[in-house]
Amino acid sequence: MLGPVILAASRSDRMRRLISAAPVTKQVVDRFIPGETVTDIVPIVEDLTAKGLELTMDVVGEDITTPEQAAAARDAYLELIGRLKELELGPRVEMSVKLSMFGQALEGGHELALANVRPVVEAAAAIGTTVTLDAEDHTTLDSMFAIHEELRKDFPQTGCVIQAYLFRTEADARRLADAGSRVRLVKGAYKEPAEVAYQQKHEIDKAYVRILRTLMEGEGYPMIGSHDPRLISIAQELAHQAGRKLDEYEFQMLYGIRGDEHLRLAAEGHRMRVYTAYGTDWYGYFMRRLAEKPANLRFFLRSMVSKG
Repeated sequence: MLGPVILAASRSDRMRRLISAAPVTKQVVDRFIPGETVTDIVPIVEDLTAKGLELTMDVVGEDITTPEQAAAARDAYLELIGRLKELELGPRVEMSVKLSMFGQALEGGHELALANVRPVVEAAAAIGTTVTLDAEDHTTLDSMFAIHEELRKDFPQTGCVIQAYLFRTEADARRLADAGSRVRLVKGAYKEPAEVAYQQKHEIDKAYVRILRTLMEGEGYPMIGSHDPRLISIAQELAHQAGRKLDEYEFQMLYGIRGDEHLRLAAEGHRMRVYTAYGTDWYGYFMRRLAEKPANLRFFLRSMVSKG
């Protein structure tokens, strides 16, 4: 399987330098990350929302090594929220944040990440939107869930992400569904050991369906993070069985992948949110997109060969 190899490469400085230096890389990266600055991304936001889509915005960057960098990440999100306020698009666009970007891995990182993310959540609420805490590797999750619980005391709409490939996630889903939270379910895109995660696609898919059923039958708001046509159909059936209306759950897909499907689901009346990333520190995000789907890797390799 190439996925684990690519995920390992996502942590390699040597591979980062090699891929970043390839002339074709920027062209391919632009498919998934359509800008580096807020100014770059505004036309994308306006275009997608005009087509009836909603967005969740991710300022990419995870390799934070100083408190100053963590503060800069916080400020980047506050700048984004300021532009959304000017555009009067707050209710259509939420934020996705990785707590590693807010200093979670530094000394005193749990408290630092909470202190940095809170003003972002407050500012988002002030313009009528919210924030979802992205899941990262399994060692960070207890901290993420604790921060999520703390933020929800004042901002109950704060969302979080759970990953189907982790053994722990079925229990997490039951707890979150009972709590009435906003929960995005994804398959998982980090290299995790067999002691904590399913390794085979069919096992992950089965877990995804079990967890999604729990979320649909619960009291929360499920967000289906998948491009898999079969899982999308299953999600629609589970929502129907649970008696959910179209505005009581949503689909989420990545910018640059299955754009026609985004529009089809929106046209059918579903809430369809496009996960849209921007920024200069794109490497880790880009490599996970390659690892998630063989077609993404083939696209990248074909581009390298055709430009070579």
